[in-house]
Amino acid sequence: MAAPTSDRVAGVARALKLLEIITLGPADGMNLTELSKKIEISKSSTLALLRTMTDAGFVRIKEPGPRYLPGMTLLRLGDLSRTTQPIDEIAQTYIPALAQEIGMTIRVALNEGGRPVFISRADAPGSVRFHTMLGAKEFPSVSSAGKAILANLSDEEIAAVIDETGLPTRTKHSHGSLSSLMRDINQVRARGYAIDDEEDVEGIFCIGAAFFDHAGRCGGAISATGIKTAARQKRTAFFGAQVVKCADAITKELHGRRAR
Repeated sequence: MAAPTSDRVAGVARALKLLEIITLGPADGMNLTELSKKIEISKSSTLALLRTMTDAGFVRIKEPGPRYLPGMTLLRLGDLSRTTQPIDEIAQTYIPALAQEIGMTIRVALNEGGRPVFISRADAPGSVRFHTMLGAKEFPSVSSAGKAILANLSDEEIAAVIDETGLPTRTKHSHGSLSSLMRDINQVRARGYAIDDEEDVEGIFCIGAAFFDHAGRCGGAISATGIKTAARQKRTAFFGAQVVKCADAITKELHGRRAR
């Protein structure tokens, strides 16, 4: 016999409340005891809700713990449902100046399930224009913005993303294995920005840095793109610092913070 309508509605309300608690919670997730206390129902009832939402991809489990965090389904739906206009407007107050300062084309990407989706661009000064499409998912392993996003996922999450996307060989510099990509990602984590050194297109050099939301999660990244030259490579650290500075400014405008 089906549960009364009032019971079903109450169950949905509790599930939505639990999802909200997890989404607004700490960047490293919450355990069962913490969630049960927050939602004020028994551990067994809380666990039943968590199992259902985990099966549907709305919640994911992080070990040791276990601790519960927003799942890829929730992140994907969030990206699809929110308007990109506010982020575009925020970015456009910063990226034109950065493009002028460093002489490179600047793009802004959202994080959609570990993949970059570019939504905005400011062209570099001069005659060279990079005609890059906006609105489509790009492969993270051959993109500085993509690698900046991946660097803020766990190693297990990165492996899951790459299992889905594969490792496209765009040039002889593209990563051919997950181990090669992970060595690169660890360098990104250490220095704070990612480099695409002719990995997507021969002769093109990019630098990317992530921005963050209020909970410390990576909301996306900005990237600087230009023709690879010896002079430009010598200034990589300077360009990287400027890209990080711009990404941090966007984070601040979003009332975000870097995860610890």
